[in-house]
Amino acid sequence: MAYEKVWAQNERLNKNEINKLKKDGLSIFDDIPKYAKNGFESIPRDQYMYFKFAGLTVQKPQDKGLFMMRVKVPSGVLRSEQAIVLADIGDEFGRGFLDLTTRQAIQYHWIPLEHLPEIFDRLKAVGLTTSEAEGDAPRNIVGNPLAGIDPDELFDTRPIVDRVFHYFQDNPDFSNLPRKYKISINSNVYNVGQAQINDLAFMPATKVIDGKKVSGFHVLVGGGLAARPYLAKKLNVFIHTADEVIKVADAVTRLYRDFGYRKSRARARLKYLIADWGIKKFEEKVLELTGPLTPAGHDETKGWNAGYFYGVHPQKQNGLSYVGVSVPVGRLSANDFRSFARLAGAYGTGELRTANSQNLILPNIPNEKTDQLLADDLFKKFPIHPSHFMGYAVACTGNEFCNLALTNTKDRMREIAQFLDREIDIDVPVRINMVGCTNSCGQRQIADIGIQGLKLRTKDKQLVDAYELFVGGSLKGTGHFNERLKGRIPDYLLPAVLKDFLVYFKEHKGKGESFFSFKNRVGTDFLQHLLNKIMGDHSEEAG
Repeated sequence: MAYEKVWAQNERLNKNEINKLKKDGLSIFDDIPKYAKNGFESIPRDQYMYFKFAGLTVQKPQDKGLFMMRVKVPSGVLRSEQAIVLADIGDEFGRGFLDLTTRQAIQYHWIPLEHLPEIFDRLKAVGLTTSEAEGDAPRNIVGNPLAGIDPDELFDTRPIVDRVFHYFQDNPDFSNLPRKYKISINSNVYNVGQAQINDLAFMPATKVIDGKKVSGFHVLVGGGLAARPYLAKKLNVFIHTADEVIKVADAVTRLYRDFGYRKSRARARLKYLIADWGIKKFEEKVLELTGPLTPAGHDETKGWNAGYFYGVHPQKQNGLSYVGVSVPVGRLSANDFRSFARLAGAYGTGELRTANSQNLILPNIPNEKTDQLLADDLFKKFPIHPSHFMGYAVACTGNEFCNLALTNTKDRMREIAQFLDREIDIDVPVRINMVGCTNSCGQRQIADIGIQGLKLRTKDKQLVDAYELFVGGSLKGTGHFNERLKGRIPDYLLPAVLKDFLVYFKEHKGKGESFFSFKNRVGTDFLQHLLNKIMGDHSEEAG
């Protein structure tokens, strides 16, 4: 029996919600073969929104019949045959490229409408899907890319991720949520799953039950980024079985589905419902659905590694190591991706893992084979010990393909990071995340330095690309979003301004002091004063 759409009688639904009451988003899979046969012109514009439920966005310019396409990779774990199919799709339909996303998914551009049915069939044959990789539904589950091999995890989360994924995937009970919905499941003690920025997050915890120390999860709810970022809040529960994970995930998602806001899409994320209800009321409603749960135990999180795993490291399996590789701003050719899959098969078990830092991991490499593996020329292009700017640069898709972005990000971030590496030798990494709009797919709020694109009107009234800086983001402890520095920096000045800003950091930091620690020591007001001075100096030079 179908669930009751309790919001259906609301007279103040936004346009998308009215349309979704007429037609479920997943029905787009029935329509795509027809559209593929009849051509892009056969798609009514009011049907574009439904393509998101198939992991597709009509790519700019919106009259060419091309799509940006995302493929789900739960917790970033890929088998060799899956990786080969993904590489083949990039080669044959994506003009030879693919991107690694900040949610461990694979993203393509230039995908032609007429080939979508074939692409779906090829993905399905190896257990992959684009379904609900976008749209108002549960997105790709992020987690620990080292699950099952990680010396720093409490337990292997792969079986739980798999169960939660299949519980929600293509489930009509949860295919019409008020907005996108992001889940994180992780037991690594360095917060690999970025718990605080997800709608629902399971993070490592322990509790003594009947005299025995039990490993399990604490639960966070209501995190999210975009223009008004919120850090997730903790429920007073400890769960330690897969059945309890499903119970809690179902309850939280059901509450969001039935009571989340559907009037304005700008306020439709779960974080707004929890902000209005308060965490205590939300927790009470969860427990009404789940029944009694064990109160929270001890948080086992020790820090935050931001999803970086560079280098060769021992696995918890004796004699095996994993190799963390830098993929600059997450973009690589399909041929290079295939080469990684080939190396993973030749030296390991064929697996590849994607990290939410937009990088790759090759697991299960016998220790005696690591030197031979790393002798391959591919690691000259994709180093395991990257430089301190290029290796820690993250960027969203940008206006090259995304309809929302105002500025270029991928290419620009790469250029800037390469410039900074040439100009500044520094003893610590500086995490720089660039985004082209307020949606923050590139997660600029949690970066040491966030760069957000916008437009600037010049003296002669021309609109040009410009950027704002944000400083001091981290997900250590309860987390802290970075803070905006006033001043719009024209694109042509951005590399030089960043150089001067970071040279000051280098010359005045303590040995080994991170940018986050430096920002907390000197204060945001001081960094604003520093930026003002740098901008003033460059304005005088330009004059």
